[in-house]
Amino acid sequence: MSVENLNENVRNVTKEVGIVMSIANTLRGPYKADKYKDVIIPMLIIRRIECALEATKQAVVKKYKENPNTPPKILRKTAGFDFYNTSNYDLKELTKSGAKLATDFESYIDGFSSNIQDIINSLEFSKQIEKMDKNNRLYNVVKKFSEMNLYPEHVSNIKMGYIFEEIIRRFSEKAGEAGDHYTPREVIRLLVKLMTAEGCDDILAPEKEITVLDMACGTGGMLSTTYDEIINNINPRAKVQLFGQENNPESYAICLADMLIKGQKADNICFQDTMKKDRFDGTQMRFVIANPPFGQPWGGKDAGDGVEKAVNEEYKKGKEGRFFAGLPGTGDMQLLFMQHAIYKMKRGIGRACIITNGSPLFSGGTTSGESQIRRYMIENDLVEAIVALPGDLFYNTGISIYVFVLSKNKRKERKGKIQLINAVNYWTPLQKSLGKKRKEITPSQIEEIVNIYKNFESYIDNPTNECKIYSNNEFLYKEYAVYQPLQRSCYLNEEYIKKLESSSLFNANSHIFNETEFEELINTEPRDDKQEKKYQAYLLGRKFTNEIIQTLLEHITAYVEKDFSKFVSKIKGIIKNIEGFSDSRLNAICMELSIMDKTAIIQKDKKGNVIIDTTTKDTEIIKLSENVKDYMIKEVFPHIPDAIYFYEYNPNKKNSVEKKGAEFPFTKYFYEYKAPENSDILLREILSVNNDINDLIKKI
Repeated sequence: MSVENLNENVRNVTKEVGIVMSIANTLRGPYKADKYKDVIIPMLIIRRIECALEATKQAVVKKYKENPNTPPKILRKTAGFDFYNTSNYDLKELTKSGAKLATDFESYIDGFSSNIQDIINSLEFSKQIEKMDKNNRLYNVVKKFSEMNLYPEHVSNIKMGYIFEEIIRRFSEKAGEAGDHYTPREVIRLLVKLMTAEGCDDILAPEKEITVLDMACGTGGMLSTTYDEIINNINPRAKVQLFGQENNPESYAICLADMLIKGQKADNICFQDTMKKDRFDGTQMRFVIANPPFGQPWGGKDAGDGVEKAVNEEYKKGKEGRFFAGLPGTGDMQLLFMQHAIYKMKRGIGRACIITNGSPLFSGGTTSGESQIRRYMIENDLVEAIVALPGDLFYNTGISIYVFVLSKNKRKERKGKIQLINAVNYWTPLQKSLGKKRKEITPSQIEEIVNIYKNFESYIDNPTNECKIYSNNEFLYKEYAVYQPLQRSCYLNEEYIKKLESSSLFNANSHIFNETEFEELINTEPRDDKQEKKYQAYLLGRKFTNEIIQTLLEHITAYVEKDFSKFVSKIKGIIKNIEGFSDSRLNAICMELSIMDKTAIIQKDKKGNVIIDTTTKDTEIIKLSENVKDYMIKEVFPHIPDAIYFYEYNPNKKNSVEKKGAEFPFTKYFYEYKAPENSDILLREILSVNNDINDLIKKI
């Protein structure tokens, strides 16, 4: 199969899209622009199905008339598809129905097999038939669609996909909505070629059954393109089974109709939110390909109904569930889709290509869900490559995108390594922008990117090269705590006592006194046992803080103590008899009455070990591939010569959390420093432009 050029495809659908939009404009009045799609999408599907069935339609009708109880299996065989229509009507014939048009149209729809009726009913099209009939729009719409040439031999599935997606894009613009991120076909081709470039010898066997999943399938573009690539370029005799889940009703309907025309099983395309349920549980996939939504929340008030509950329930399953590695922040579900892809990939041979924005590469702190999911992927050697693509490739977003190439069958040379491919310069400008899409990747550029991937050659020392290969440890890191010695100058004067009085220790500490919570408890009547207990504790806390301040004010001194331990002993002698006194509160009070001072005495414990100042805590992210001591000598000690560092994790302590994470700081590896232009040159250019403007103003 020759790879189609995107510009040519756009020109090819201009006629069809123009006809559809002209029909849509006839709905003006009864319909607002953002509701045109409620009519246009179902009518496009009906006409497409009708065109596909035309050659065998009369044979099906004849067989049905002879015996209305003819089994659906026989009718499907007669139709040559997994669907059929037993009605005498088609759209052209309906134009002769006159006043009975709406009734006959409903009868025509009832003649479709149940799988097609499910598609049409999911779009609630009966309401639109009634509305159009009532407002004298039905005849014109039916007539114009009956004249559209959407026969499969004239309009390929790929071209039909472009028509559907261009129509939806235009309706999204009319509605003032961003719409879905429909993936351009050239980007899908790149993904499919990357996904099948290696580790696919098994799919060459005759009659090989190959399963392909897109768990956010939209209108089915990724599934169709994968199917075409396998059948036309890899194994014409393969039995490719396509599986998809989609939660947008219009996109689902389009996808299902396209898959039925392809001969795929209707049950394998499901109207279902993947976050809520895996509709193909128990079926492992040879390939997974997807472009999940960017930045869509799975939790909180903006999440879909029931999504947060379903995700949390799935997470509770642990290693047996889909979200085995962790939960990312509730504001973005991309890494949930990534885990779902891994979960579905066939053991030992599964491969996947997943599109993301930049967030899944580096968002989240060391112990965050995002970091731990990345860590799981790296430690289980699932990431083959990450490819950076240009911005302005999508129809409704200009952001840069990345492709994760995941594999459960890495070849020997790739094991324990990850390949980074910087393909941001592989693009060609579109002749005409499509929404925000201003660029495309040509077939030759696709081949170049795929060859870089297959060649697996790293040029780490050449910063301008597009490919770099690193060991997995390059992207794993530990978070080390860095402290400074406890050296503080201590003050028992009015200024520092006032700071103590207004400090969070005395006003927002739930173990002593929390002003906000105390105010709420005062206004809570009646208080339950738990609230009353807390209220009484806060009364004691307020009494304690007041007595501390009053007592300290009675012992004010101008002397500055530079030995923290002596200062602690002194303050203890002053406040030890106050109700509520404890050593932990004593130390916290002394910290508030002091300030770090490098001229003060360094504090040590009884064994002579330097005591750290907990207020000076900083953290350093150190890659597993890097020597910790060398890193500290290079990055920390030049700035803090007396820094004390250690890894704050004790596996023997119950609540100790391992500070080990992962990230892919992609741009860091391909950053090229460019010196700014000379300021004198910039100044001359600004003055020149200013003179030109002045000359124009004078002429005006």
